[in-house]
Amino acid sequence: MPEKPAQQHWTESLFDSVYALYETALEYQTAHRAAQVAVQTVEVERRQLHEGRVALRGLQGRDDATYYRTRRTSPHANAVFDLHGLYSRTERELHRSYEEAALLYASGAAWAVASVQGDETPALVEFNTGQDGNPVHHRLSITGLERYAGSQELASAYGQVCARMNAAEYAEDLAGRDYVTDHEAGEMHHAIGIAMGLADTAFAYGLLAQRAVSFVLLEPRRARESELAAARATAQQSTQPTT
Repeated sequence: MPEKPAQQHWTESLFDSVYALYETALEYQTAHRAAQVAVQTVEVERRQLHEGRVALRGLQGRDDATYYRTRRTSPHANAVFDLHGLYSRTERELHRSYEEAALLYASGAAWAVASVQGDETPALVEFNTGQDGNPVHHRLSITGLERYAGSQELASAYGQVCARMNAAEYAEDLAGRDYVTDHEAGEMHHAIGIAMGLADTAFAYGLLAQRAVSFVLLEPRRARESELAAARATAQQSTQPTT
């Protein structure tokens, strides 16, 4: 019979869990980039629309007053406008999915760091779920890494994520008001522009947080290697012939 694969140590399965979140966010990032390009290919300002037209003849009117009507239309222009609407909707949907995946990736890595720092041994990143059954991201901050060489870069990236999240909350607050002044409307659009970069910023922070996961796993992995070495030495001694 084939041997059963060895069960992963928690340090390896935890890192794999974080890496799976990275791959997920990367998939959505790639899809979103493709959707952005697709939208650009059908922007009317960039396209030379063919002037050729076709005639469409069909029944019009009510049952008691039905008649044939012929109308002319531009099939190429119609196709470009239809595709622009389709690609734009897809781009917006993928942007939301990418942003959520990036936040789950970054916060999952932050959760893993905090768990290891608290002497916990989780085999997987865990998330609570909302009423819709979807995972809810954890807090994003990472502390207690004074000895880590990348701590300043990590803190700077976290600050950028917070700035974009704050901008999103501010824009949402203004959008929900019954009345906004012209000045507030300008601030709202400015805040929306800042918030639109949250997905990329969260993904970049996730990459740094993933490195921090590797850092805090150094000691547990070394301890594991010491245990395995001791077990091998004991096994070797037990198989040696006695004199």
